[in-house]
Amino acid sequence: METRPESPSPQGAPRWVAMYHRPAEGTWRAAAESPHRSPVLHALGEMTQTLRARGDEVTFALWGPKDGAWHRFDTPPQSGTPLQQAATPLPTPDAPAAGPNGPTVLAERMTGRRHQVLMSGLSKAGLYDLSPEDEATVQALAERLDEAAVRRVAHWLAAAGAR
Repeated sequence: METRPESPSPQGAPRWVAMYHRPAEGTWRAAAESPHRSPVLHALGEMTQTLRARGDEVTFALWGPKDGAWHRFDTPPQSGTPLQQAATPLPTPDAPAAGPNGPTVLAERMTGRRHQVLMSGLSKAGLYDLSPEDEATVQALAERLDEAAVRRVAHWLAAAGAR
C-alpha cells in the first residue's frame, strides 16, 4: 500500500490553495491559489493532465478556509475529466454551450487564471496577508489586464521576492 506524503498548510491568510508534491525534491509547493475554489480546481485539473501526460507522479493537496482557519479538503478524483467537470459548469439542455453562457464562462475562467497568476506572484514576493483593498486591486488588475501583462507583473513580483 502506497502512503501519501503529508502536505504542510500554506502560509498567510486562509484562501484556496492547491499544493503540489515534488517527489524528486521531497518538497511541497503552491501550484494554484485564489480566493475562490473554482479557479483552483480548474488549475488542478489542467496540471494533473499535463503531469500525467509527461508520465510524472501526481500528488496534490487542496487547502481552503473553514471557520477562519486553514483546512485540508479532499482533492477531487485525479483524472482530467472529473476535475474539469467540477471546475466548469456543464450546459443544461435549455442553455447550449454555444449559447449566451459560453463566453461568460470562458471570461470568468480567464479572469480566474489571471487572478491566480497575480496571487502567486504576490506570495513569491512574500505578501500573503492582503487587506480587502489589496484584494480589490488584484481583482481589478485581473479583470483589466491581458494575460501577457499579468504574467509580466507576476514575474516582477517574484523577482522582487527573490532578493
